Amino acid sequence: MISGIFIYINVTQTTIQTNPEILITICARGGSKGIPGKNIRPINGMPLIAYSINHAKQFASVHTATIALSTDSDEILNAAGSLGLETGYKRPAELSLDATGKIETIDHILKYEQQRTGKHFDFILDLDVTSPFRNLTDLEKAYAIITNDKNCLNLFSVSKAHRNPYFNMVEKKDDGYYDLIKRGEFKTRQSAPPVYDLNASFYFYRSEFFDRGFKTVITEKAQIYLVPHMCFDLDHPVDFEFMEFLLKNNKLDFNL
Repeated sequence: MISGIFIYINVTQTTIQTNPEILITICARGGSKGIPGKNIRPINGMPLIAYSINHAKQFASVHTATIALSTDSDEILNAAGSLGLETGYKRPAELSLDATGKIETIDHILKYEQQRTGKHFDFILDLDVTSPFRNLTDLEKAYAIITNDKNCLNLFSVSKAHRNPYFNMVEKKDDGYYDLIKRGEFKTRQSAPPVYDLNASFYFYRSEFFDRGFKTVITEKAQIYLVPHMCFDLDHPVDFEFMEFLLKNNKLDFNL
Protein backbone atom coordinates (compact mmCIF):
# COMPACT_ATOMS: atom_id res chain seq x y z
CA MET A 1 0.00 0.00 0.00
CA ILE A 2 1.43 3.28 -1.03
CA SER A 3 0.65 6.16 1.29
CA GLY A 4 0.41 9.59 -0.21
CA ILE A 5 1.70 12.74 1.40
CA PHE A 6 -0.34 15.81 0.72
CA ILE A 7 1.20 19.17 1.44
CA TYR A 8 -1.18 22.10 1.75
CA ILE A 9 0.37 25.50 1.29
CA ASN A 10 -1.75 28.40 2.48
CA VAL A 11 -0.83 31.37 0.34
CA THR A 12 -2.15 34.67 1.59
CA GLN A 13 -2.56 37.15 -1.20
CA THR A 14 -1.52 40.64 -0.35
CA THR A 15 -3.54 43.36 -1.98
CA ILE A 16 -1.57 46.47 -2.66
CA GLN A 17 -3.79 49.43 -2.00
CA THR A 18 -2.93 52.75 -3.53
CA ASN A 19 -3.96 56.05 -2.05
CA PRO A 20 -6.99 57.66 -3.71
CA GLU A 21 -6.26 60.45 -6.17
CA ILE A 22 -7.71 63.73 -4.93
CA LEU A 23 -8.25 66.96 -6.84
CA ILE A 24 -8.69 70.15 -4.79
CA THR A 25 -10.51 72.90 -6.68
CA ILE A 26 -10.59 76.60 -5.86
CA CYS A 27 -13.10 78.46 -8.02
CA ALA A 28 -12.90 82.25 -8.06
CA ARG A 29 -14.72 84.26 -10.71
CA GLY A 30 -13.53 87.79 -11.40
CA GLY A 31 -16.91 89.49 -11.55
CA SER A 32 -18.64 90.07 -8.20
CA LYS A 33 -21.52 92.49 -7.88
CA GLY A 34 -22.18 92.07 -4.15
CA ILE A 35 -18.60 92.64 -2.98
CA PRO A 36 -16.48 93.87 -5.92
CA GLY A 37 -13.09 92.15 -6.12
CA LYS A 38 -13.88 90.08 -3.03
CA ASN A 39 -11.79 87.03 -3.95
CA ILE A 40 -8.52 88.96 -3.72
CA ARG A 41 -9.63 91.76 -1.41
CA PRO A 42 -7.30 92.00 1.59
CA ILE A 43 -8.72 90.72 4.85
CA ASN A 44 -6.58 90.86 7.98
CA GLY A 45 -3.48 91.42 5.86
CA MET A 46 -4.07 88.62 3.33
CA PRO A 47 -6.04 88.33 0.09
CA LEU A 48 -9.24 86.41 0.81
CA ILE A 49 -8.21 83.63 -1.58
CA ALA A 50 -5.02 83.05 0.44
CA TYR A 51 -6.96 81.31 3.21
CA SER A 52 -8.34 78.69 0.83
CA ILE A 53 -4.97 78.25 -0.87
CA ASN A 54 -3.37 77.64 2.53
CA HIS A 55 -6.02 75.08 3.45
CA ALA A 56 -5.58 73.36 0.09
CA LYS A 57 -1.82 73.14 0.62
CA GLN A 58 -2.28 71.71 4.13
CA PHE A 59 -4.66 68.99 2.93
CA ALA A 60 -2.55 68.26 -0.14
CA SER A 61 0.57 67.82 1.97
CA VAL A 62 -1.16 65.02 3.89
CA HIS A 63 -2.82 63.30 0.93
CA THR A 64 -0.53 64.27 -1.98
CA ALA A 65 -3.47 65.91 -3.72
CA THR A 66 -3.47 68.07 -6.85
CA ILE A 67 -4.59 71.69 -6.41
CA ALA A 68 -6.37 73.44 -9.29
CA LEU A 69 -7.51 77.04 -9.69
CA SER A 70 -10.49 77.98 -11.86
CA THR A 71 -10.80 81.66 -12.68
CA ASP A 72 -11.49 83.95 -15.61
CA SER A 73 -9.57 86.85 -14.06
CA ASP A 74 -5.95 87.79 -14.75
CA GLU A 75 -5.84 89.62 -11.42
CA ILE A 76 -6.84 86.49 -9.56
CA LEU A 77 -4.38 84.41 -11.57
CA ASN A 78 -1.58 86.81 -10.61
CA ALA A 79 -2.63 86.93 -6.96
CA ALA A 80 -2.81 83.13 -6.72
CA GLY A 81 0.53 82.84 -8.51
CA SER A 82 2.16 85.12 -5.93
CA LEU A 83 0.79 82.76 -3.27
CA GLY A 84 2.34 79.70 -4.92
CA LEU A 85 -0.67 78.47 -6.90
CA GLU A 86 0.10 78.74 -10.61
CA THR A 87 -1.92 77.30 -13.46
CA GLY A 88 -2.09 77.23 -17.24
CA TYR A 89 -5.88 76.98 -17.06
CA LYS A 90 -8.23 79.89 -17.58
CA ARG A 91 -11.96 79.46 -17.23
CA PRO A 92 -13.80 79.93 -20.56
CA ALA A 93 -16.18 82.87 -20.92
CA GLU A 94 -19.26 80.66 -21.21
CA LEU A 95 -18.53 79.32 -17.69
CA SER A 96 -17.98 82.78 -16.21
CA LEU A 97 -21.54 84.10 -16.36
CA ASP A 98 -23.75 85.06 -13.42
CA ALA A 99 -26.02 82.12 -14.25
CA THR A 100 -23.20 79.55 -14.44
CA GLY A 101 -23.50 76.79 -11.88
CA LYS A 102 -20.60 75.88 -9.60
CA ILE A 103 -20.82 72.18 -10.42
CA GLU A 104 -20.38 72.62 -14.17
CA THR A 105 -17.40 74.87 -13.41
CA ILE A 106 -15.81 72.14 -11.27
CA ASP A 107 -16.61 69.49 -13.88
CA HIS A 108 -14.79 71.49 -16.57
CA ILE A 109 -11.58 71.91 -14.61
CA LEU A 110 -11.80 68.27 -13.45
CA LYS A 111 -11.71 67.12 -17.07
CA TYR A 112 -8.86 69.55 -17.80
CA GLU A 113 -6.76 68.30 -14.87
CA GLN A 114 -7.40 64.64 -15.71
CA GLN A 115 -6.19 65.24 -19.26
CA ARG A 116 -3.23 67.33 -18.10
CA THR A 117 -2.02 64.92 -15.43
CA GLY A 118 -3.20 61.62 -16.89
CA LYS A 119 -4.80 60.83 -13.54
CA HIS A 120 -8.28 59.63 -12.74
CA PHE A 121 -9.33 61.50 -9.62
CA ASP A 122 -11.31 59.45 -7.11
CA PHE A 123 -12.37 62.40 -4.97
CA ILE A 124 -12.79 66.11 -5.56
CA LEU A 125 -12.58 68.60 -2.71
CA ASP A 126 -13.92 72.06 -3.52
CA LEU A 127 -12.92 74.91 -1.20
CA ASP A 128 -15.11 77.99 -1.45
CA VAL A 129 -13.10 81.20 -1.33
CA THR A 130 -15.92 83.20 0.26
CA SER A 131 -16.35 80.87 3.25
CA PRO A 132 -12.84 80.30 4.67
CA PHE A 133 -13.69 79.52 8.30
CA ARG A 134 -12.48 75.92 8.27
CA ASN A 135 -9.29 74.10 9.21
CA LEU A 136 -7.44 70.90 8.42
CA THR A 137 -9.25 69.03 11.20
CA ASP A 138 -12.59 69.82 9.56
CA LEU A 139 -11.38 68.61 6.19
CA GLU A 140 -9.89 65.40 7.59
CA LYS A 141 -13.03 64.51 9.54
CA ALA A 142 -15.26 65.20 6.54
CA TYR A 143 -13.00 63.17 4.26
CA ALA A 144 -13.24 60.25 6.71
CA ILE A 145 -17.04 60.39 6.50
CA ILE A 146 -17.19 60.10 2.72
CA THR A 147 -14.42 57.52 2.41
CA ASN A 148 -15.99 55.29 5.09
CA ASP A 149 -19.39 55.40 3.38
CA LYS A 150 -18.93 53.61 0.05
CA ASN A 151 -22.41 54.60 -1.11
CA CYS A 152 -21.95 58.31 -0.41
CA LEU A 153 -21.77 60.37 -3.61
CA ASN A 154 -21.00 63.73 -2.05
CA LEU A 155 -20.72 65.63 1.19
CA PHE A 156 -21.19 69.29 2.05
CA SER A 157 -20.38 71.34 5.13
CA VAL A 158 -23.27 72.67 7.20
CA SER A 159 -23.96 74.66 10.35
CA LYS A 160 -26.83 74.43 12.79
CA ALA A 161 -29.79 76.40 11.44
CA HIS A 162 -31.23 79.34 13.36
CA ARG A 163 -34.64 78.72 11.79
CA ASN A 164 -36.63 75.53 11.36
CA PRO A 165 -39.07 74.90 8.47
CA TYR A 166 -41.24 72.79 10.78
CA PHE A 167 -41.65 75.62 13.25
CA ASN A 168 -40.84 79.16 12.14
CA MET A 169 -40.33 79.31 8.37
CA VAL A 170 -43.24 79.97 5.98
CA GLU A 171 -43.80 79.98 2.24
CA LYS A 172 -46.53 81.27 -0.05
CA LYS A 173 -49.20 78.76 -1.03
CA ASP A 174 -50.97 78.48 -4.37
CA ASP A 175 -53.97 80.39 -2.98
CA GLY A 176 -51.79 83.38 -2.06
CA TYR A 177 -51.76 82.75 1.71
CA TYR A 178 -48.83 81.58 3.80
CA ASP A 179 -48.15 78.39 5.71
CA LEU A 180 -45.26 76.55 7.35
CA ILE A 181 -42.81 75.06 4.86
CA LYS A 182 -43.06 71.66 6.56
CA ARG A 183 -45.89 70.40 8.74
CA GLY A 184 -45.46 68.60 12.05
CA GLU A 185 -47.01 68.41 15.50
CA PHE A 186 -44.29 70.28 17.37
CA LYS A 187 -44.86 72.70 20.24
CA THR A 188 -41.34 74.14 20.32
CA ARG A 189 -38.55 74.65 17.82
CA GLN A 190 -36.30 72.43 19.95
CA SER A 191 -38.71 69.51 19.57
CA ALA A 192 -38.76 69.73 15.76
CA PRO A 193 -36.35 67.59 13.70
CA PRO A 194 -32.89 69.17 13.40
CA VAL A 195 -32.17 71.06 10.20
CA TYR A 196 -28.97 72.60 8.90
CA ASP A 197 -27.74 75.54 6.85
CA LEU A 198 -25.31 74.91 4.01
CA ASN A 199 -22.45 77.25 4.91
CA ALA A 200 -20.73 76.88 1.50
CA SER A 201 -17.30 76.30 3.05
CA PHE A 202 -16.33 73.01 1.38
CA TYR A 203 -17.67 70.07 -0.60
CA PHE A 204 -16.38 66.56 -1.22
CA TYR A 205 -17.43 64.59 -4.31
CA ARG A 206 -16.76 61.08 -5.56
CA SER A 207 -15.89 61.01 -9.25
CA GLU A 208 -19.15 59.15 -9.86
CA PHE A 209 -21.01 62.34 -8.96
CA PHE A 210 -19.69 64.03 -12.11
CA ASP A 211 -19.96 60.87 -14.21
CA ARG A 212 -23.67 60.84 -13.48
CA GLY A 213 -24.11 64.48 -14.45
CA PHE A 214 -25.66 65.91 -11.29
CA LYS A 215 -26.42 69.65 -11.41
CA THR A 216 -26.95 70.20 -7.69
CA VAL A 217 -25.30 69.00 -4.49
CA ILE A 218 -28.62 67.56 -3.33
CA THR A 219 -28.41 63.89 -4.30
CA GLU A 220 -29.97 60.68 -3.00
CA LYS A 221 -26.65 59.74 -1.37
CA ALA A 222 -25.44 63.01 0.18
CA GLN A 223 -23.78 63.29 3.59
CA ILE A 224 -23.06 66.33 5.74
CA TYR A 225 -20.22 67.51 7.91
CA LEU A 226 -21.54 69.61 10.78
CA VAL A 227 -18.94 72.33 11.35
CA PRO A 228 -18.57 72.56 15.15
CA HIS A 229 -17.48 76.19 15.16
CA MET A 230 -18.27 79.55 13.59
CA CYS A 231 -18.61 79.33 9.81
CA PHE A 232 -20.37 81.58 7.29
CA ASP A 233 -19.94 82.87 3.76
CA LEU A 234 -19.65 86.40 2.40
CA ASP A 235 -22.86 87.55 0.73
CA HIS A 236 -22.95 91.23 1.68
CA PRO A 237 -20.27 93.92 2.29
CA VAL A 238 -21.13 93.92 6.00
CA ASP A 239 -20.23 90.20 6.14
CA PHE A 240 -16.73 91.10 4.99
CA GLU A 241 -16.40 93.73 7.72
CA PHE A 242 -17.65 91.30 10.35
CA MET A 243 -15.27 88.56 9.21
CA GLU A 244 -12.32 90.96 9.27
CA PHE A 245 -13.28 92.13 12.77
CA LEU A 246 -13.26 88.54 14.01
CA LEU A 247 -9.87 87.84 12.46
CA LYS A 248 -8.19 91.05 13.58
CA ASN A 249 -9.43 90.75 17.15
CA ASN A 250 -8.86 87.02 17.62
CA LYS A 251 -12.56 86.39 18.17
CA LEU A 252 -12.77 83.03 16.40
CA ASP A 253 -13.91 80.06 18.46
CA PHE A 254 -11.44 77.71 16.71
CA ASN A 255 -7.92 77.67 15.27
CA LEU A 256 -7.99 78.74 11.64
